[in-house]
Amino acid sequence: MAENIMIASEILADPMVWLVIVLSGIFGLVVGSIPGLSATLGAALLIPFTFFLDPVPAIAAIITMAAMAIFAGDVPGALLRMPGTPASAAYVDDTYGRTKEGKGAVALGVALVASVVGGLLGSLVLIFTAPLLGAFALNFSSYEYFWVAVLGLTAAVIISRGSQVKGSIALLVGLLISTVGLDVTLGQPRFTFGSTELLRGIDFIAAMLGLFGLSEVLRNVVTPRSELSVIPRVNTTGMVGESLRKSWKNRWKVLSGGGVGSVAGALPGAGADIAAWIAYAVAKNTARQPEKFGKGSYEGISGAASANNSALGSAFVPTLAFGIPGDTITAIILGVLLVKGIEPGPTLFTTDVSTLYSLYIVFIVANLLLLPLGFALIKGGSFILRTPRSALMAIIVSMSIIGAFAINGGYLEIIIVLIFGLLGVLFQKTGIPLAPVVLGIVLGPTIERNFMSSVIKAGWDFGEFFTRPISAVLIILTLLMLLYPTIQGVTSKRRERRVTEQAKGTSEDSSHE
Repeated sequence: MAENIMIASEILADPMVWLVIVLSGIFGLVVGSIPGLSATLGAALLIPFTFFLDPVPAIAAIITMAAMAIFAGDVPGALLRMPGTPASAAYVDDTYGRTKEGKGAVALGVALVASVVGGLLGSLVLIFTAPLLGAFALNFSSYEYFWVAVLGLTAAVIISRGSQVKGSIALLVGLLISTVGLDVTLGQPRFTFGSTELLRGIDFIAAMLGLFGLSEVLRNVVTPRSELSVIPRVNTTGMVGESLRKSWKNRWKVLSGGGVGSVAGALPGAGADIAAWIAYAVAKNTARQPEKFGKGSYEGISGAASANNSALGSAFVPTLAFGIPGDTITAIILGVLLVKGIEPGPTLFTTDVSTLYSLYIVFIVANLLLLPLGFALIKGGSFILRTPRSALMAIIVSMSIIGAFAINGGYLEIIIVLIFGLLGVLFQKTGIPLAPVVLGIVLGPTIERNFMSSVIKAGWDFGEFFTRPISAVLIILTLLMLLYPTIQGVTSKRRERRVTEQAKGTSEDSSHE
């Protein structure tokens, strides 16, 4: 291993490689900070440039860009309540809640530190357990992926602020919206009302821009000026030290989130989105103060943000070990590797070890570079809230429309943003959470596709869903997640009753004396 690391270090000693890493990192921060532009789009935009680069800097550019973009998606979520990625939507209310208190920079700092630690954990998982986790991921079939998606949906209901019934309603609305377009299995049009543009379905990015971005503008428009809260000034003085202290205080949430993301990322098709929601649910169910979740919990931010970036590294496990993309970004990288004459698979670990170790080092460097660049982005992004409210609302509307139009270059997405903006206002007034709607749209096709594939190949025998060993484990995890709040409530009541009885007994003993 030492010899391979030395050879990889010589490859990375080229100044051109470092220039590519820094420039792609800055590009990733810009892409991630603009709602509607995803890390996947950033990776696609980098493809033409990779044709002129050697294999290592070409892959390093995409890896660095993705690591930066995933964190940068938290910035518009915290400052404008417009999550840049679906994974950021899991804890957007927490980061935005801290912004309203003037602590938005610290919340983003905590997310940044968690992202760096999670990214490093994912890198270590990739380095040391690639063959093992890759082989485990190959055991997953459509049955297991169905239950992984169900676990993600369960997490969305559990973490819903307020009534879980309302969280379930929001989730069902998202699942219903996900059925618009062509049937993912049979190819039949559904709920398109004769529109050819609706055949491609409702894009979750457009829906997210409307639910979180435009709805905030509409809410400000219909609210009397006297009732509007003052836009807080985000103080960045001392944010680095305070962010590090808060992160250390919640270090176990950061580590557990990194573990969840590492496992989820290694499963092809799961990715950072599901990882963030599950990690957030785990953090809430094990939190000291679960009532703060959705209002500004550093515990929730730490766990979910760590899962985001850890999933990025572990997603390369099936990609490098077996040539199976872990998510859309690794699918793009797989194509770049093949163009460069590098064939991922078991032979990669014996025939092209120097390139493999170079990629390992790039993962570590990219996550370490994220720390200074991320704090610089937070410092610059905080100036957004210093603009007048009217100008800020105009910026949000403009970004929403531009981001929606950039998805497919059509006007349908702009209409979707407007509709979901109205829906977001309605849901907020009735106390229905918005985040589960987005997750329902994202995971709906995954659940339907895997369910239909499973029942078709099993001849509509539903027993296969429950008798497979890995499925059984996932079902147990889902049930535990559903029952944990009830069990925790019963346990806390018993503990309170026991404490009350002990206090009563102590007071009686004192009176006898």
